[in-house]
Amino acid sequence: MLALGFSSGLPFMLVGNTLGFWLRESGITLATIGFLSWVGLAYSLKFLWAPLIDKADAPVIGKILGRRRGWMVLSQVLIGGALVGMSIIKPEGGLMIFTGLAALAAFASATQDIVVDAWRIEVSDASEDMALLSSAYQLGYRASLLLTDAIILIVAASVGWALSYSIMGALMAVGFVATLLAVEPGRNITSHQTETIWTARGIFDAVCGPFIAFFKQHGNKALLILAAVSLYRLSDFMMGPMANPFYADIGITKETVGAVRGSVGLVASVVGVAAGGLAAVRFGFISTLLVGAVIGPASNLGFALLALLGARNDVFTAAMVIDNFASGFAGTALVGYMSSLTTFGYTATQYALLSSFYALLGKVLKGFSGVMVQTFSEGRTLMEGYALFFVSTALVGIPALLLCVLLVRSNRVVK
Repeated sequence: MLALGFSSGLPFMLVGNTLGFWLRESGITLATIGFLSWVGLAYSLKFLWAPLIDKADAPVIGKILGRRRGWMVLSQVLIGGALVGMSIIKPEGGLMIFTGLAALAAFASATQDIVVDAWRIEVSDASEDMALLSSAYQLGYRASLLLTDAIILIVAASVGWALSYSIMGALMAVGFVATLLAVEPGRNITSHQTETIWTARGIFDAVCGPFIAFFKQHGNKALLILAAVSLYRLSDFMMGPMANPFYADIGITKETVGAVRGSVGLVASVVGVAAGGLAAVRFGFISTLLVGAVIGPASNLGFALLALLGARNDVFTAAMVIDNFASGFAGTALVGYMSSLTTFGYTATQYALLSSFYALLGKVLKGFSGVMVQTFSEGRTLMEGYALFFVSTALVGIPALLLCVLLVRSNRVVK
């Protein structure tokens, strides 16, 4: 699970925030960087092809490796190839082709996420297993974020962005090997193993069955759950595309950003993930979710303070520690909670639905993040514009907090 979590997290920043650093240093405008972040919409639209992943085998290799592992291998090969392709083309070699390769990497990465999430849920035998496997997934995921959001900055400062992306593409071999060593879960087609997807009944069951089962299982709470999930990490999504351009504009070097993220930032992230997992085991997913809804958005205020005080390493370090702890805690809380909501037989599609709702609104709105900074900067300094932007991203977390409070109350009523 650690290795598969690493493989899932590896492409995320490379087609997102880290890519923004590369683009900014290549002279791309903030507005364009914000719009190009829409390649990450693949992560939010994956529920559209999740039914196919749930009910059909991958071409050729699916018969050999099994349904889950077959799709994992195919997606991992595509991700590695797309990242290497980006390193060859570069932004200067043609922004359209470069963006197309980034979109391919995002699409394949979203597909990998569908299958890895399904595998994680289907090999869990109890809620405690699911909580601990969710923590293991988050630790692996965070380790790859450390690599692609921190260490890569130090490497890029020495050998350049292109070679750095080639190295990242090669590191997809970690997930490839893990997939070959993994055991194909036996429960992913229980009670549906005789159903063929390529019949009218099979297509209806693959596309509509997961949604019918979800609303039947959760009843009146279903819409509340989807609303809470869709807003839960909105603050982080909106801030994301502007974080690295902000560091470049304020004058914090890639080496400094990488060093802080790779040291105290890493420790804070691991502690946050562990705290989230333990809290979920001890107090339950919903209570842990509520805490994450508070500390997640509030951590963005540290970057607003940094924008006003200037490139002070002590303030930057403190903001990074708080943000990494909060992100680790809230991420583990959300992954564990969403995992607990799925139904066997529709695991991949239902989890894809939930994780798509969790990211869709944020992925759409973050495309305007560059425009927001530029708008806030009109009549002010650029740093004042950044500060107002970070404060606004914290405030958008309030609706999610209120919805989590309603979830806690509705859970108590049910009990």
